[in-house]
Amino acid sequence: MERKYTLSIVTFGEVLWDVFPSHKKIGGAPLNVALRMGSLGVNSTIISRIGKDEDGDNIISFLKDQNVSSDSIQVGEEYKTGVVNVMINEKGNASYDILYPSSWDKITLTNEMIEKVSQSDVFIFGSLICRDEISRSTLYALLDKAKYKVLDANLRAPYYTTEVLIELMSKADFIKLNDEELWEISQKLDSPFNSFEQNIKFIAEKTNTKQICVTKGAFGAVLYYNDKFYYNSGYFIKVVDTVGAGDSFLATLIVRLLRGRSPQKSLNYACAVGALVAGHEGANPQITEKEIVKYMMIKESNSKK
Repeated sequence: MERKYTLSIVTFGEVLWDVFPSHKKIGGAPLNVALRMGSLGVNSTIISRIGKDEDGDNIISFLKDQNVSSDSIQVGEEYKTGVVNVMINEKGNASYDILYPSSWDKITLTNEMIEKVSQSDVFIFGSLICRDEISRSTLYALLDKAKYKVLDANLRAPYYTTEVLIELMSKADFIKLNDEELWEISQKLDSPFNSFEQNIKFIAEKTNTKQICVTKGAFGAVLYYNDKFYYNSGYFIKVVDTVGAGDSFLATLIVRLLRGRSPQKSLNYACAVGALVAGHEGANPQITEKEIVKYMMIKESNSKK
């Protein structure tokens, strides 16, 4: 049984529509993380803002059927619900055109938000939400109230600055990057190192963060957890699209770690979930624990042959 005890998490940031050439789906990294955590039996809430429009109404209707609370999603008339135009290349990798300004750029602080975050076990946020001063100031206020803070760097040019990134990383207890972000941030911080491990430790020391995970796409991930490295070399799958795979990976990893699973087993399980998401269309396919375990057994059995 996956659920050992109840965890309470709050994600903060963008809810939006991912618009593909042929269709559109509800997305946004904080929402994707909350949805995956909800599917893992976690008490999940997202703080965001939508427009008073059809796209916003459809997001609220969608969340009513999910294990994620929409009570902390604000509704405003001045800005429209967020939209991202998604382009998928021949390898299934996605690129994004994120429209600005959107309603989620204008999340305003409330006492209810402060209470929700201060009572939660985990507070998860990304860097994209900081592209606008209003949502950024709200985030900074909530970070002061959070117990355990998880940053998903999620760099999207041109919507970030080195100064904001350093501040966010310094406030975080856990940082998740992809391999490109690792190199970019290391260069911005004037790292003298060239290896993965050296740059991870360099960032950990620079930001006083003891837990960092770097994803490597199809090649798995590296987890630096309380002064020790853990590795997974990835699970092969035929990629449909990579949208949301990193979000499901992060959600699964954090849940497993906080439930007391070993860092290595947590990393392996999270890599399997990320791969399975990449093997489906869209960011939030339904994946059962039975399917995950079976997939891992088959892949690990094949690797020993």
